[in-house]
Amino acid sequence: MTQLRKWNVSFFCLAVILFSAFQSVTADEPPRVYQNRLQLIKNPKPLLADHPTFVQPIEEVRRYAAPILVDEEGADLSVRAWRFSYNARGIIEMPNRLRADKTAVIMVHPWGIDDGQGWRTPEPAGVCDFCTPTKNHLAAQHTRTVIDPFLKQMRPQVSLVMFSLIAPVDPIRKKLYRTFDYQPTEEERAEAKEQLKARLDSLPYKGQPLIEKLTLSSDRPVIDYFRQFPGLMSGDQYNGAGFWNVPVPVTADVTVHKDDVLIFDQEGYAPLKKFLNKHGIRHILLTGYATDMCFCKTTAGYENLSKDFNVFLVGDATLATFPANSSPRYATNAHISFASINHLITQVSWIKKLDK
Repeated sequence: MTQLRKWNVSFFCLAVILFSAFQSVTADEPPRVYQNRLQLIKNPKPLLADHPTFVQPIEEVRRYAAPILVDEEGADLSVRAWRFSYNARGIIEMPNRLRADKTAVIMVHPWGIDDGQGWRTPEPAGVCDFCTPTKNHLAAQHTRTVIDPFLKQMRPQVSLVMFSLIAPVDPIRKKLYRTFDYQPTEEERAEAKEQLKARLDSLPYKGQPLIEKLTLSSDRPVIDYFRQFPGLMSGDQYNGAGFWNVPVPVTADVTVHKDDVLIFDQEGYAPLKKFLNKHGIRHILLTGYATDMCFCKTTAGYENLSKDFNVFLVGDATLATFPANSSPRYATNAHISFASINHLITQVSWIKKLDK
């Protein structure tokens, strides 16, 4: 009898496993064979050429057209994209057809700095965001010109519009923006806005002046020079105490809707992934700053998201940091081009509503 009971239990467990496996197979569409046929494009126009003030257009000797990659049943969003392949010796373009209700638009690190909300670059030598007030104002112009119109265009179509910001969860921003687990009332938002202004205005935004004297050795002066005077110091010396301990707001240069969702970087990637999965998201249109750092490596950066979602980098809706230059266009070109080796790049004008 004991042996029979063991057999029954084993048979029941096997049945459960087989049933679960059957469900997981039938829940999703069966895999398809992708015909990787590349057709040479003759006389192609430059890529990312719509906003040359911000992004240097991309030109390559050889460009190919490939078959459609993402092709969802019931698709209502067209997203043409491209990537670069050293093995194919050129750029490969392909169309994609997505369901907008399975798509989220995420803007990485729209820091509200030097935008009139109160948080501003400390003087005389403080650094933040793109690291000088002049560069921050140029990025703000890009936000107003490219990203904000794009978000307004996409918001009625996609399932979610989201913003990621630095610093841990705080009570002010929990009442100012919708988050993973809370939707504030209009009264709470108004109260939080006043609290935010008071908090940001409480800082002096003053730091020490540049160091005037350095102690250099006779045989290693270059090492000593950069050790004492590196190119980027964002601590208390130049930014002042408490500068980074504030609830950083979303920039005033972008329109925030009450249903847009704030991502707290410090919570990590796992809660973001869980939230996106909960809302049935499969596709991400990624925008924001900075292409060479936050855009790729933070919680909502493409290095995380591309492990679990179909990610499209909107190449003209991002800016790279641009030290030693007055324009970000070449730096952005370089970093988007490098990302294209293993990621899909699109552009604002290539993302269109499909007629069913």
